[in-house]
Amino acid sequence: MKQDKPVVVMVGLGYIGLPTAALVASRGLHVKGVDVNPGVVETINQGKIHIVEPDLAGLVKRMVEEGYLEATTEMPEGDVFVVAVPTPSRGEEHVPDLSYVESAVRNVAPKLRRGNLVIIESTSPVGTTEKMHALLNELRPDLEGDFHMAYCPERVLPGRVLYELQHNDRAIGGIDEESTRRAIDFYRHFVKAELYPTNARTAEMVKLVENASRDVQIAFANELSLISDKAGINVWELIDLANKHPRVNILRPGTGVGGHCIAIDPWFIVHDYSDEARLIRTAREINNYKTLWAAEKVKNAALEFEKEHGRKPLIAAMGLAFKPDIDDLRESPALALARMLKAQGLDVVAVEPNLEGDRYEEFQLVTAGEALDKADIIAFLVAHTPFKGMKVPESKKVLDFVNAVTYPAK
Repeated sequence: MKQDKPVVVMVGLGYIGLPTAALVASRGLHVKGVDVNPGVVETINQGKIHIVEPDLAGLVKRMVEEGYLEATTEMPEGDVFVVAVPTPSRGEEHVPDLSYVESAVRNVAPKLRRGNLVIIESTSPVGTTEKMHALLNELRPDLEGDFHMAYCPERVLPGRVLYELQHNDRAIGGIDEESTRRAIDFYRHFVKAELYPTNARTAEMVKLVENASRDVQIAFANELSLISDKAGINVWELIDLANKHPRVNILRPGTGVGGHCIAIDPWFIVHDYSDEARLIRTAREINNYKTLWAAEKVKNAALEFEKEHGRKPLIAAMGLAFKPDIDDLRESPALALARMLKAQGLDVVAVEPNLEGDRYEEFQLVTAGEALDKADIIAFLVAHTPFKGMKVPESKKVLDFVNAVTYPAK
């Protein structure tokens, strides 16, 4: 591998792959981005982006214009191959689906050359990097294992991706010490924070544990909201007061947990270590149940409205994204909740300020003003900044699951 200015192939140009590709390109490395979606490739080659992320549009435009970043649907040759594709789970047993990772690795195989480095960033069950290394050895016996492979999970927050890619510490684990060293050399091109060497299995578990930890903390907050509702206590005030303790830091409850990380990754641990991961499983179940609970609250409010007024209410789902101020709908509890209501035959419109157009699949998108004017029940599902402190007419029924308007921030 060329250590000074390696040619980088970014496999997957989504919420992680595209910002990483653009950032690497900004360091003067030639980056070839690969995506199976021709529309994504065409958009990027026009210097535009297909996701919402602050400062990314300008960076991509500049890197494309300067020739450091290009996108393609065909796997090119390179020195470093970085795999950043989805790893969902399947079915009620939440079986990890590694088909995207395996497909990416199979596509890399014909382009692999001696001394190349392959890095997996996709969240993966423990042992995945070793399996993919064995697959490459099987597909390319002519290389006699003369290539390097490592695992390095990202640690970023949507809305702050470009900053956190540079400033968050990272754990990097290779299938051997030389692979770890080569991977660290690569990440030093654009990461300003600490790079901690380990082995591939530990690095894989680090990513899963980080998200499982967050899931458990959120589950505690969501469970408190269920208890408080039954006890007639304002959960927001409760948490504010409890957090006055110097060693207590309770998170905020919501409508569940979404996103491709926290809502999925803990299941990878549960699937492989089911007897041991009892707390992690329970946290997942609590956070999933919170969405069902919130949907039932809205449904009951709708039934009461219909009984009183003799007609079905119009319900405004305030927010569809999985967290505030982004357009990412992956595993979104708010979207799932809105779909549950519609499946029950209720009339639902949605307000999602981060989506363009007037429709999202089965939902009509309206402005917040239109929702406040026309809807009978206003259900705040995501704490988007434009919702904060919004004045809702007293004639409307408000269900605020995210403390958007009902309790002053402290």
